[in-house]
Amino acid sequence: MTAARPLRRILIVSPHFPPVNAPDHQRVRTSLPYFRSEGWEPEVLAVDAARVESQSDPLLEKTLPADVPIHRVGALPARLTRLAGLGNLAYRAWSQLHAAGARLLRTGRFDLVYFSTTQFVATALGARWRKQFGVPFVVDIQDPWRTDYYERPGSPPPPGGWKYRFARWQAARLEERAWRDASGFVSVSPVYLEQLRARYPWFAGRPADVIPFGAPEADFAFVRQHPEIPAAFRREPDLEHFVSVGAIGPIMQPAMEAIFAGLAAWRSAGPDAAAKCRLHFIGTSYAPAGRAVPSVQPIAARHGVGDLVIEQPERAGYFTALQTLLAADALLLPGSDDPGYSPSKIGACFLAQRPVLAVMPAAGAAAARVRALQFAELVAVGAPDAVTRVAGFFEHVRNASPVEAIAGRNVRLFASEDTAQACTRRQCALFERALARRP
Repeated sequence: MTAARPLRRILIVSPHFPPVNAPDHQRVRTSLPYFRSEGWEPEVLAVDAARVESQSDPLLEKTLPADVPIHRVGALPARLTRLAGLGNLAYRAWSQLHAAGARLLRTGRFDLVYFSTTQFVATALGARWRKQFGVPFVVDIQDPWRTDYYERPGSPPPPGGWKYRFARWQAARLEERAWRDASGFVSVSPVYLEQLRARYPWFAGRPADVIPFGAPEADFAFVRQHPEIPAAFRREPDLEHFVSVGAIGPIMQPAMEAIFAGLAAWRSAGPDAAAKCRLHFIGTSYAPAGRAVPSVQPIAARHGVGDLVIEQPERAGYFTALQTLLAADALLLPGSDDPGYSPSKIGACFLAQRPVLAVMPAAGAAAARVRALQFAELVAVGAPDAVTRVAGFFEHVRNASPVEAIAGRNVRLFASEDTAQACTRRQCALFERALARRP
């Protein structure tokens, strides 16, 4: 009998980590329970939540396996680094992450380092550690580090003023230096990998795979078992509640215009039916509580449907957000006009088992996934029939039974490619390919 291969050991760098409520740790968090069954022993390197400027959700810690070591480091206070114009967590925790990672890698017990974060500057530690300790590393690209989105014709003005210009300058100079020695790449979008292949000739020789965030099945089970977790809105039984959870930035404005134009057309055709619906937009801003500015309500007002729209810009807790999806009669999934954008909430919208209206560019990565899973009414931004189809969705939800409204979903594909376990299996297969590659 052949002896089982010893587990490989992986150090996962995720500066944001529970109880911090941040989207860029969700891949790691949902994957942790499955790494061992795929042959990998994980440990996590993160920043202490007390040093992170983000909302915390204590329930998130309850979802972490108790036997996975989590090494937490400090960071410089943001109130001090902001005097120099730097509030980014990777800058504030750079030295602490570098020292803690070096201490762990010096033991010789790790086979691979995995960076899964949108704190891009932290990924530059991979090349340093590889040179010092010989441990290969893999990068998870959840968003593009270097992007020309705001320089494209017709794009909205870039946010952040000089900070945006500095970040763009930095990305142009650091991205290749940080990633050239990487042994593999994971991405949520094929567009991000295509951009890197076009930019760097060496990229074609690196193992890479497009893997969505694992759908949080266990989290939905947890929420269903805890009805005391509140939703972010109060149901009124005589109304139909349509819900969107998540940030709404300028890149989503074309989708929002189409949604509200369709709502206005539906209202014009049947004012009594429209009067009995409410559209809730929860957590539309990344700004801290008290500083968030509405971004949806002004668009709705321009279309004459502001009285049907309720916007709560402040971010909701993670499990409150899931409970909000379950409390809805239907879900709204606006897409970005950036073709590479692929929202992590696609899996959550599928698991909520509610009718979904997805309004996004037809050629984008998000639309491709929605089409494959067949779980939403997909309306292409700019299509001649967009307004009519959006209006038709509201009418359909009003008149159809819940079972009719979610019929036809591709459950088999979802189970094989989108669950947290399936996505972890694909990540681990990529890790093996990365280790097999010799520099």
